[in-house]
Amino acid sequence: MMTFKLGFRELSSVVAAIGALGTWGHAVAAEGEAAWQPQGPVEIVVPTGAGGENDRVARFIQRIFEQKKLVETPVLVVNKSGGGQVLSLVYFAKKSPDPHFLLYATGTVLSNQISGRTELGYHDLTPIAKLRCDNTALTVAPDSDMKTMQDLIGRLKGNIRSVSFGGVSRGGANNLVLAKALRSGGVDPSGLKMIIFKTNAQSMTGVMGKHVDAVASSVSAAFQNFKSGKLRILAVSAPKRLTGILADVPTMAEAGLDVSGVSNCRYIYATKGITAAQRAFWENAMAAVNNDEEWGADIAQRNQMQDFRRGKDLESDLKATYDATRAAMVDIGLAKAK
Repeated sequence: MMTFKLGFRELSSVVAAIGALGTWGHAVAAEGEAAWQPQGPVEIVVPTGAGGENDRVARFIQRIFEQKKLVETPVLVVNKSGGGQVLSLVYFAKKSPDPHFLLYATGTVLSNQISGRTELGYHDLTPIAKLRCDNTALTVAPDSDMKTMQDLIGRLKGNIRSVSFGGVSRGGANNLVLAKALRSGGVDPSGLKMIIFKTNAQSMTGVMGKHVDAVASSVSAAFQNFKSGKLRILAVSAPKRLTGILADVPTMAEAGLDVSGVSNCRYIYATKGITAAQRAFWENAMAAVNNDEEWGADIAQRNQMQDFRRGKDLESDLKATYDATRAAMVDIGLAKAK
């Protein structure tokens, strides 16, 4: 019996022909619309600097694109850090409707709009996929005299400026987790002493060098330095204890702190105005990345959650995440009045 194998190009052609059903209500390919594939270099825009966790994952995607021949034109990773991740969004929005640009984004796309830092939000982009979700870690130097979250809160109650915190953006997911945890512990987070770095890697170097006292980052960003004993994690935002070498790290909930309603997930967006066929191509490409064995192993090793979503499922998830993020930011006084 004769058999046929469909490569990625052919699969994209089939999907584009039948339409990306259910994708935001407008991603169904128009009748007769030809399948699409990149015609020139593809740029993956990263909102933080080179060497950080976001940069690492974006280059991971780049490698899978190339190794699996999902994209047959050159793929470049371009770092556009600055402005609390607003700079990358402004840069990316100006590329519309060019389908050769992708944005590897955090939940800061949501929180920056909610806080009023920019009018641009996820509605000004084309959501392609939700990829992986992380938890927040509050990290200190190994010899810090702050051993628990209660030690930290006690010091802040005595003097709000007595502890300096490193991070990559004000109003980002990790900053929100920190603020919400402190608020629930009886500390007004509005007076915190914050030092903003271009990457989580730089903030880790800052706490190791005693330039800051603590860092609020993703668990994955802190993982390697924690594993090597260069940093100590006071607590994580996960609803229950993580596994592996992180199993002994307490949760913020164990300290009686509420950090619900804050998302720390990663997304891929395309520019606004791309065609249904172009969107179908990128959704299929990211689905192939999600199914990569090495990709899944990396997520598991870093105690992240693989939560791939696309189409209407992604649309509903983004709306729910936006509403929850806004509610959390209103609660701690970081949301701009409507």
